[in-house]
Amino acid sequence: MPMLKETIEKNRQKYLDTWFEALRIPSVSAEAEHKPDMRRMAEWLADLLDGELGFAVHVIETQTNPLVFGQSPEIPGAPTVMIYGHYDVQPVDPIDQWRTPPFEPTVAEGKVFCRGADDDKGQSLTHVFAVKSLLETYGSLPLNVKFIFEGEEEVGSGALSAFLESEENRNLLAADVILVSDTDKPGADEPGITYGLRGVVGYELTLTGPNRDLHSGLYGGSVQNPVIALCSMLSEVIDSDGKIRIPGFYDDVVPLSERERAELARRPFDEAEALAAVGLDASFGEPEYTVIERRGARPSFDINGITGGYQGEGGKTIIPAKASAKFTFRLVPNQQPEPLTRALEAFFRDRLPAGIKMDLVFQHGAGGMVIPLESPFLQAAARGLSSVYGKAPLFIRDGGSIPIITQMKESLGADLILAGAGLEEDRIHSPNEYFTLRDFFLGIESAAAILTELARVKTGE
Repeated sequence: MPMLKETIEKNRQKYLDTWFEALRIPSVSAEAEHKPDMRRMAEWLADLLDGELGFAVHVIETQTNPLVFGQSPEIPGAPTVMIYGHYDVQPVDPIDQWRTPPFEPTVAEGKVFCRGADDDKGQSLTHVFAVKSLLETYGSLPLNVKFIFEGEEEVGSGALSAFLESEENRNLLAADVILVSDTDKPGADEPGITYGLRGVVGYELTLTGPNRDLHSGLYGGSVQNPVIALCSMLSEVIDSDGKIRIPGFYDDVVPLSERERAELARRPFDEAEALAAVGLDASFGEPEYTVIERRGARPSFDINGITGGYQGEGGKTIIPAKASAKFTFRLVPNQQPEPLTRALEAFFRDRLPAGIKMDLVFQHGAGGMVIPLESPFLQAAARGLSSVYGKAPLFIRDGGSIPIITQMKESLGADLILAGAGLEEDRIHSPNEYFTLRDFFLGIESAAAILTELARVKTGE
């Protein structure tokens, strides 16, 4: 697509200036002080879709932050792709660890440092500029394009989730395929398509014993200690090989096919290097699976935080009155939060010591998802990436979760393509987040190539 590349190169500075303008808006959804910035960012996006693309645009009011919807002129009979992105960003704390101002894009060593540079303003804008480049090069689009941008992905996507409950709204967003870039590629020169995501379900378990903290000398050995009970109960959830012991937990887990294991094995991965990067010298988990398989395609259990008893300086000889833990399970496709919650409640009840009261609170949850490798849209996206990188993309499964994407896929009955241009090392959610200039422009070219190939998929047959 030489003409398209020429268009992208011609607009290079314009695209950079527009990207930087977006980055300077501190649209932090988690912090109330940035509420006006959320509104400003939504209106900025609406103006961009209208002014640059000529799309019909709606800023959709919600009880929290607005949704931004844009739609190209309809082409009867052509496939429809809906492009998802989010305009909110993570808080910048700890601010003292930033080497440059977090909301002033700074270019150094071929990287743009700024909060939101990658997640998700940079990645979202690669799609906008891809559409702009196609329009400028060819005069029209080869398929129907819709955009939906939300302002709450970093805090749970509540507004978009509620929006999807209405049939009228689902009809507005109806599409054959959803295109998302809020993921990573396997390497700088390794294109990838994420065809599966793990789900997540979170709980808080609180155990209560005596009606106050007790003197451990007067009462030790004669009453149950809630912290000890909590540790004992949680330790029974998982064995030393990472197997989860809750009855029926694996009943709905779909085994990895030989093809999937072969695809996952193609991903460049140095286990020792990856462990060293986080200060470890050994991995953990089911020995019959590789680290890559454990991360993306097997369920897991983790305690995220535990509280109980005295935490101050020095010692305090007590039996605490209460102890609690927050923990999560990562689920694989076919596993759902509701059956797990019922099984977990029974599991803990069976192990609850006398003298201790238990409260298990379900906090949040969503199942995982997987797209068949045979999907014609997935294969079309693969052809598009191949044309840009000169090699076939790797098909990968991501251990993280994007619950709203799973809900959108199920609500709309659409296929899904997760093809990010960023890298794992881009420090998203951390100080000094960045996106390389090279990956940003490769993302534009890749998105345009994917859209071109998606237009050739026959639908409605």
